[in-house]
Amino acid sequence: MIAEFIILALAGIPFIYYLLAIYSTILFSRANRKTIPNLSFTPPVSCLKPVKGLDEDDYENYASFCRQDYPEYEIVFCVDEEDAALPILRQLAHDFPDRQIRILLGSGRQAINDKVARLVRLTQEAKYDLLVITDNDVRVRPDYLRTVIAPFRDPKVGGGTCLYRSTREVSPIQVLQSVGMISDFFAGVMVAWKLDGVKFTFGQTILARREAIEAFGGYPVIENRPGDDLLVGRMIAEQGYRVVLLPYVVEAVADFQSLKALLVKRVRWMTVMRLMRPWGHFGLIFTWGLPWALLAIAVHPTRTVVLAYLGGYAICRVLMTWLLGNLLHAQSLARKMAWIPLWDLTAFSIWLVSFTRRSIRWRGLDYLIHGGMLELVEPAAPKGPQ
Repeated sequence: MIAEFIILALAGIPFIYYLLAIYSTILFSRANRKTIPNLSFTPPVSCLKPVKGLDEDDYENYASFCRQDYPEYEIVFCVDEEDAALPILRQLAHDFPDRQIRILLGSGRQAINDKVARLVRLTQEAKYDLLVITDNDVRVRPDYLRTVIAPFRDPKVGGGTCLYRSTREVSPIQVLQSVGMISDFFAGVMVAWKLDGVKFTFGQTILARREAIEAFGGYPVIENRPGDDLLVGRMIAEQGYRVVLLPYVVEAVADFQSLKALLVKRVRWMTVMRLMRPWGHFGLIFTWGLPWALLAIAVHPTRTVVLAYLGGYAICRVLMTWLLGNLLHAQSLARKMAWIPLWDLTAFSIWLVSFTRRSIRWRGLDYLIHGGMLELVEPAAPKGPQ
């Protein structure tokens, strides 16, 4: 009887998290509806893009940055000379001769995280002091720069980031990923915004003053660390600057086409979280409402328990997803609701699997994380003849 009571009490904890996520999302939406950005603030900006490899939609993604309604900005790419993306970048410069487009060949550095090595050179060679750093898969509207730069009128703002959604969902796997981002990932972001403030940035948009990056030592400090995009926001905040989360939504092209690719990416994310923040990662156990609801029903299978736990789970998750989906301007939101339980069970399974991993696999190579640093796992040498 006591064990049943304890399980039923623990199974109620996720509802606290759900209600906090709902409350935080409502507050965030209201706060930003009252804020009218001053779009006349247009200091010169450097848009920085570390490039590796070529994807199907890259040209259109890059071109969207060339179509900005903004008076003075440059777009600077850093790419290896033999990279398949280089002809596309040269074509872009040819197609938009009125834009300041520069192509830097190679980072000139040796680092485990070659993306960050490119950012070292990009930030050092950027012409302007306001930096907009984005991943290759990001696509934006013409009002992007005017909107995301507006908060920097306040000199206390040193960094920022914004929300994002998928450009399209052409397969069930991409729908599942989208549901996970809307209903799960951004729910955690809203809670973090409310409880701890913004101490993170997303690779889809990192906004920063050059002086704020230089204050923590610049990108060389993190070129051998995982989670560089999240780290930048945290380290800017640690210098005493304010980091803002903008309601502006950019689009990101899905970088996977199979369930295996999705699971590999998510397991890597979860494993990095466990190795970097073990207690916070363990605390996620109290955010998984569906497994707890099923456990509560298993130990006390009454109609009241079913209605309270499973019904409460369904109501909270649908409301969370609806609020966040509207915030992100997600398409076909009503049809996504049926996917929520599948995503929650998938995400819970990935969380469990992360406890079995000691390394991460990234771009075909295996890495260990020791002391917050990436260490390449050297492949075993082939055995010679005995």
